[in-house]
Amino acid sequence: MKIKSILCIATVAAMLISCSGKRGGQPNFGDDEYPVVSVGTSSSASQTTYPATIKGVQDVEIRPKVAGFITRVNVREGQSVGAGQLLFVIDNVTYQAAVRQAQAAVNTAKAQMNTSKLTYENNQKLHEQNVIGDYELKTAKNSYETAQAAVAQAEAALASARENLNFCYVKSPSSGVIGSLPYKVGAMVSASSMPALTTVSNNSSMEVYFSMTEKDILNMTKTSGTTQAAIAAMPTVKLQLADGTIYNHPGKVTKMSGVIDAATGSAQLIAVFPNPNRLLKSGGSGSIIVPHDNNSAIVVPQSCVSEIQDKKFIYTVGKDNKVKFTEIKVAPQNDGNNYVVTEGLNVGDRYITNGITKLTDGQEIKPITPQRYQQKIKEQAKSMTSGDIVNAMKN
Repeated sequence: MKIKSILCIATVAAMLISCSGKRGGQPNFGDDEYPVVSVGTSSSASQTTYPATIKGVQDVEIRPKVAGFITRVNVREGQSVGAGQLLFVIDNVTYQAAVRQAQAAVNTAKAQMNTSKLTYENNQKLHEQNVIGDYELKTAKNSYETAQAAVAQAEAALASARENLNFCYVKSPSSGVIGSLPYKVGAMVSASSMPALTTVSNNSSMEVYFSMTEKDILNMTKTSGTTQAAIAAMPTVKLQLADGTIYNHPGKVTKMSGVIDAATGSAQLIAVFPNPNRLLKSGGSGSIIVPHDNNSAIVVPQSCVSEIQDKKFIYTVGKDNKVKFTEIKVAPQNDGNNYVVTEGLNVGDRYITNGITKLTDGQEIKPITPQRYQQKIKEQAKSMTSGDIVNAMKN
């Protein structure tokens, strides 16, 4: 019976609070007693979530520098490769012939240069013996220099032909993981082919791109002084993956765009995450979670805050025990139960926690503690008659 009585009292108290809320949120104590607390500071922990895109630290599109048919594909999708590793071979018969032709041109040019050299050296001796004049000597010298230039030109053409031949062997410019392979053996490709042969992604660590509003960035910069200082002061961030789980390695914001996107009113930031197990893939998506910890925050319950036209108000209590409808500003992040007040309240101010819907600006009240407020609710519940309970249930 005792347990039933306790349950009954609890049920009646709940109905009393519920019904009093319908009448304005204040039990009918028969006086102007309202629960009042003083503003203090406490620790506040919240977080903000931003949509994000995952990319490798270095995503390199692999494209051929020469046109031709693919004769060999030496890698598979998802394979790890090192810098300089051979990826593709392009048909090089034509380029090999061009090298041989360029080599022959070099040999011909060198032979002509050697002949011009002998003629010039012979003319020098004849000139010393006054057999020929200056004109003949200079003509021989010019022919020799022309032959030297022809050799240089032929050697340059040979170097170009050899380079084109080397381009037939497409190698990885960096270490990473092979992306998709849209072309197979026999496909015709060139430098302008779309899509690229593949992408090599360096995924030892990953860059996660997300955007913050201009207002948030300005607040960060004003607080820290400079953009770099704001980035350095940012806490480590978490990455929520596409399946809702939290990536088990924290990341650090390292870069911020210096330009605000006029279309979105936001700027892009980059957080770097280690990727030792290669769990993160370039092109993936997720959400960046930025924590906000404040050890000296002014925290008030959302239940004691009124919202009118996107503005938030709270009833403060002056020294004369008169209430004032005071506008406050709160941090955009909250835990769903409390607000972190940024403007409008100071440490030591007093405010009303319950019954705010029955108050009017300038009304004089009798402050009581929240504990006394709850005690009076229980006392009133115990003193209710059967008729009161029936009426409460009807309401």
